[in-house]
Amino acid sequence: MSEWLAMGNTNGLKLPESFRGQVEDILEGRTEPVAAKHAATVVVLRDHDEHGLQAFMLRRVRSMAFAPGAYVFPGGSVDPRDGEAALAWSGPSPAEWGKAFGADETLARELVCAAVRETFEETLVLLAGPTGETVVDDTRGDDWEADRQALLDRSQSFGGFLDRRGLVLRSDLLRPWAHWITPKIERKRYDTRFFVAAMPAGQRARDVSTEADQVAWVSPAEAAERAARGEWMMLPPTIATLAELAEFATVADVLAARREIVVHEPVAEIIDGDAYLVLPEGVARHYPQG
Repeated sequence: MSEWLAMGNTNGLKLPESFRGQVEDILEGRTEPVAAKHAATVVVLRDHDEHGLQAFMLRRVRSMAFAPGAYVFPGGSVDPRDGEAALAWSGPSPAEWGKAFGADETLARELVCAAVRETFEETLVLLAGPTGETVVDDTRGDDWEADRQALLDRSQSFGGFLDRRGLVLRSDLLRPWAHWITPKIERKRYDTRFFVAAMPAGQRARDVSTEADQVAWVSPAEAAERAARGEWMMLPPTIATLAELAEFATVADVLAARREIVVHEPVAEIIDGDAYLVLPEGVARHYPQG
């Protein structure tokens, strides 16, 4: 993410002058865009007695190479071992997820596993259980933290972690929500599928990620408003997702929503001599203009 986030225009997001040459190089084929890595992110939701529908968000530390200081949902890149076929699985099959996200079966399996793994790594929320009808009710304790660390340093695969604990991945607790690809002008790019999921009963989302310095449960509408006021920095996909979720009253409503997944990839263009990042049609309205 770059400083363009702070700048708005009705034609798109105006980029600093320093980006003009970079945009022209991409448009004219002098620079080859960086390949986008497959990634998954999960909007963990809960119903609050007083504040209604809430989403769990993290603020990325400012030392991060990608999206420093931005409020995001838990998530990250696919680990090649996420595609291990031997892990116990309950719910929609990888083939069904592939249809939802326009991916082959192997990639779909990797994306779902990455979504569950990354959510556990960053929040200790685990969408898995002893059986295909149950879910772990508490992930607090030194033994769970040891497992989280082993996943982080890749000394343990996600499939190995589930197998050792006798757990089944609950893909039925997730729903497909969106698909965004980082603009070609960025030096770090991600091809990200967005999921939504309900906070499992008994579990607690915790501030455990070394990539975040602050976390919050917040209503989607409030989070979007904070971004519009410039209080919280966010990437366009995050704001668009929050604006969409703000239309729902409860977690059940979100999970029941029928979604047609459309690929969104903002495009950099030169407009009237200035460099802009043009958002997909229908998405720009969710982004604060200034």
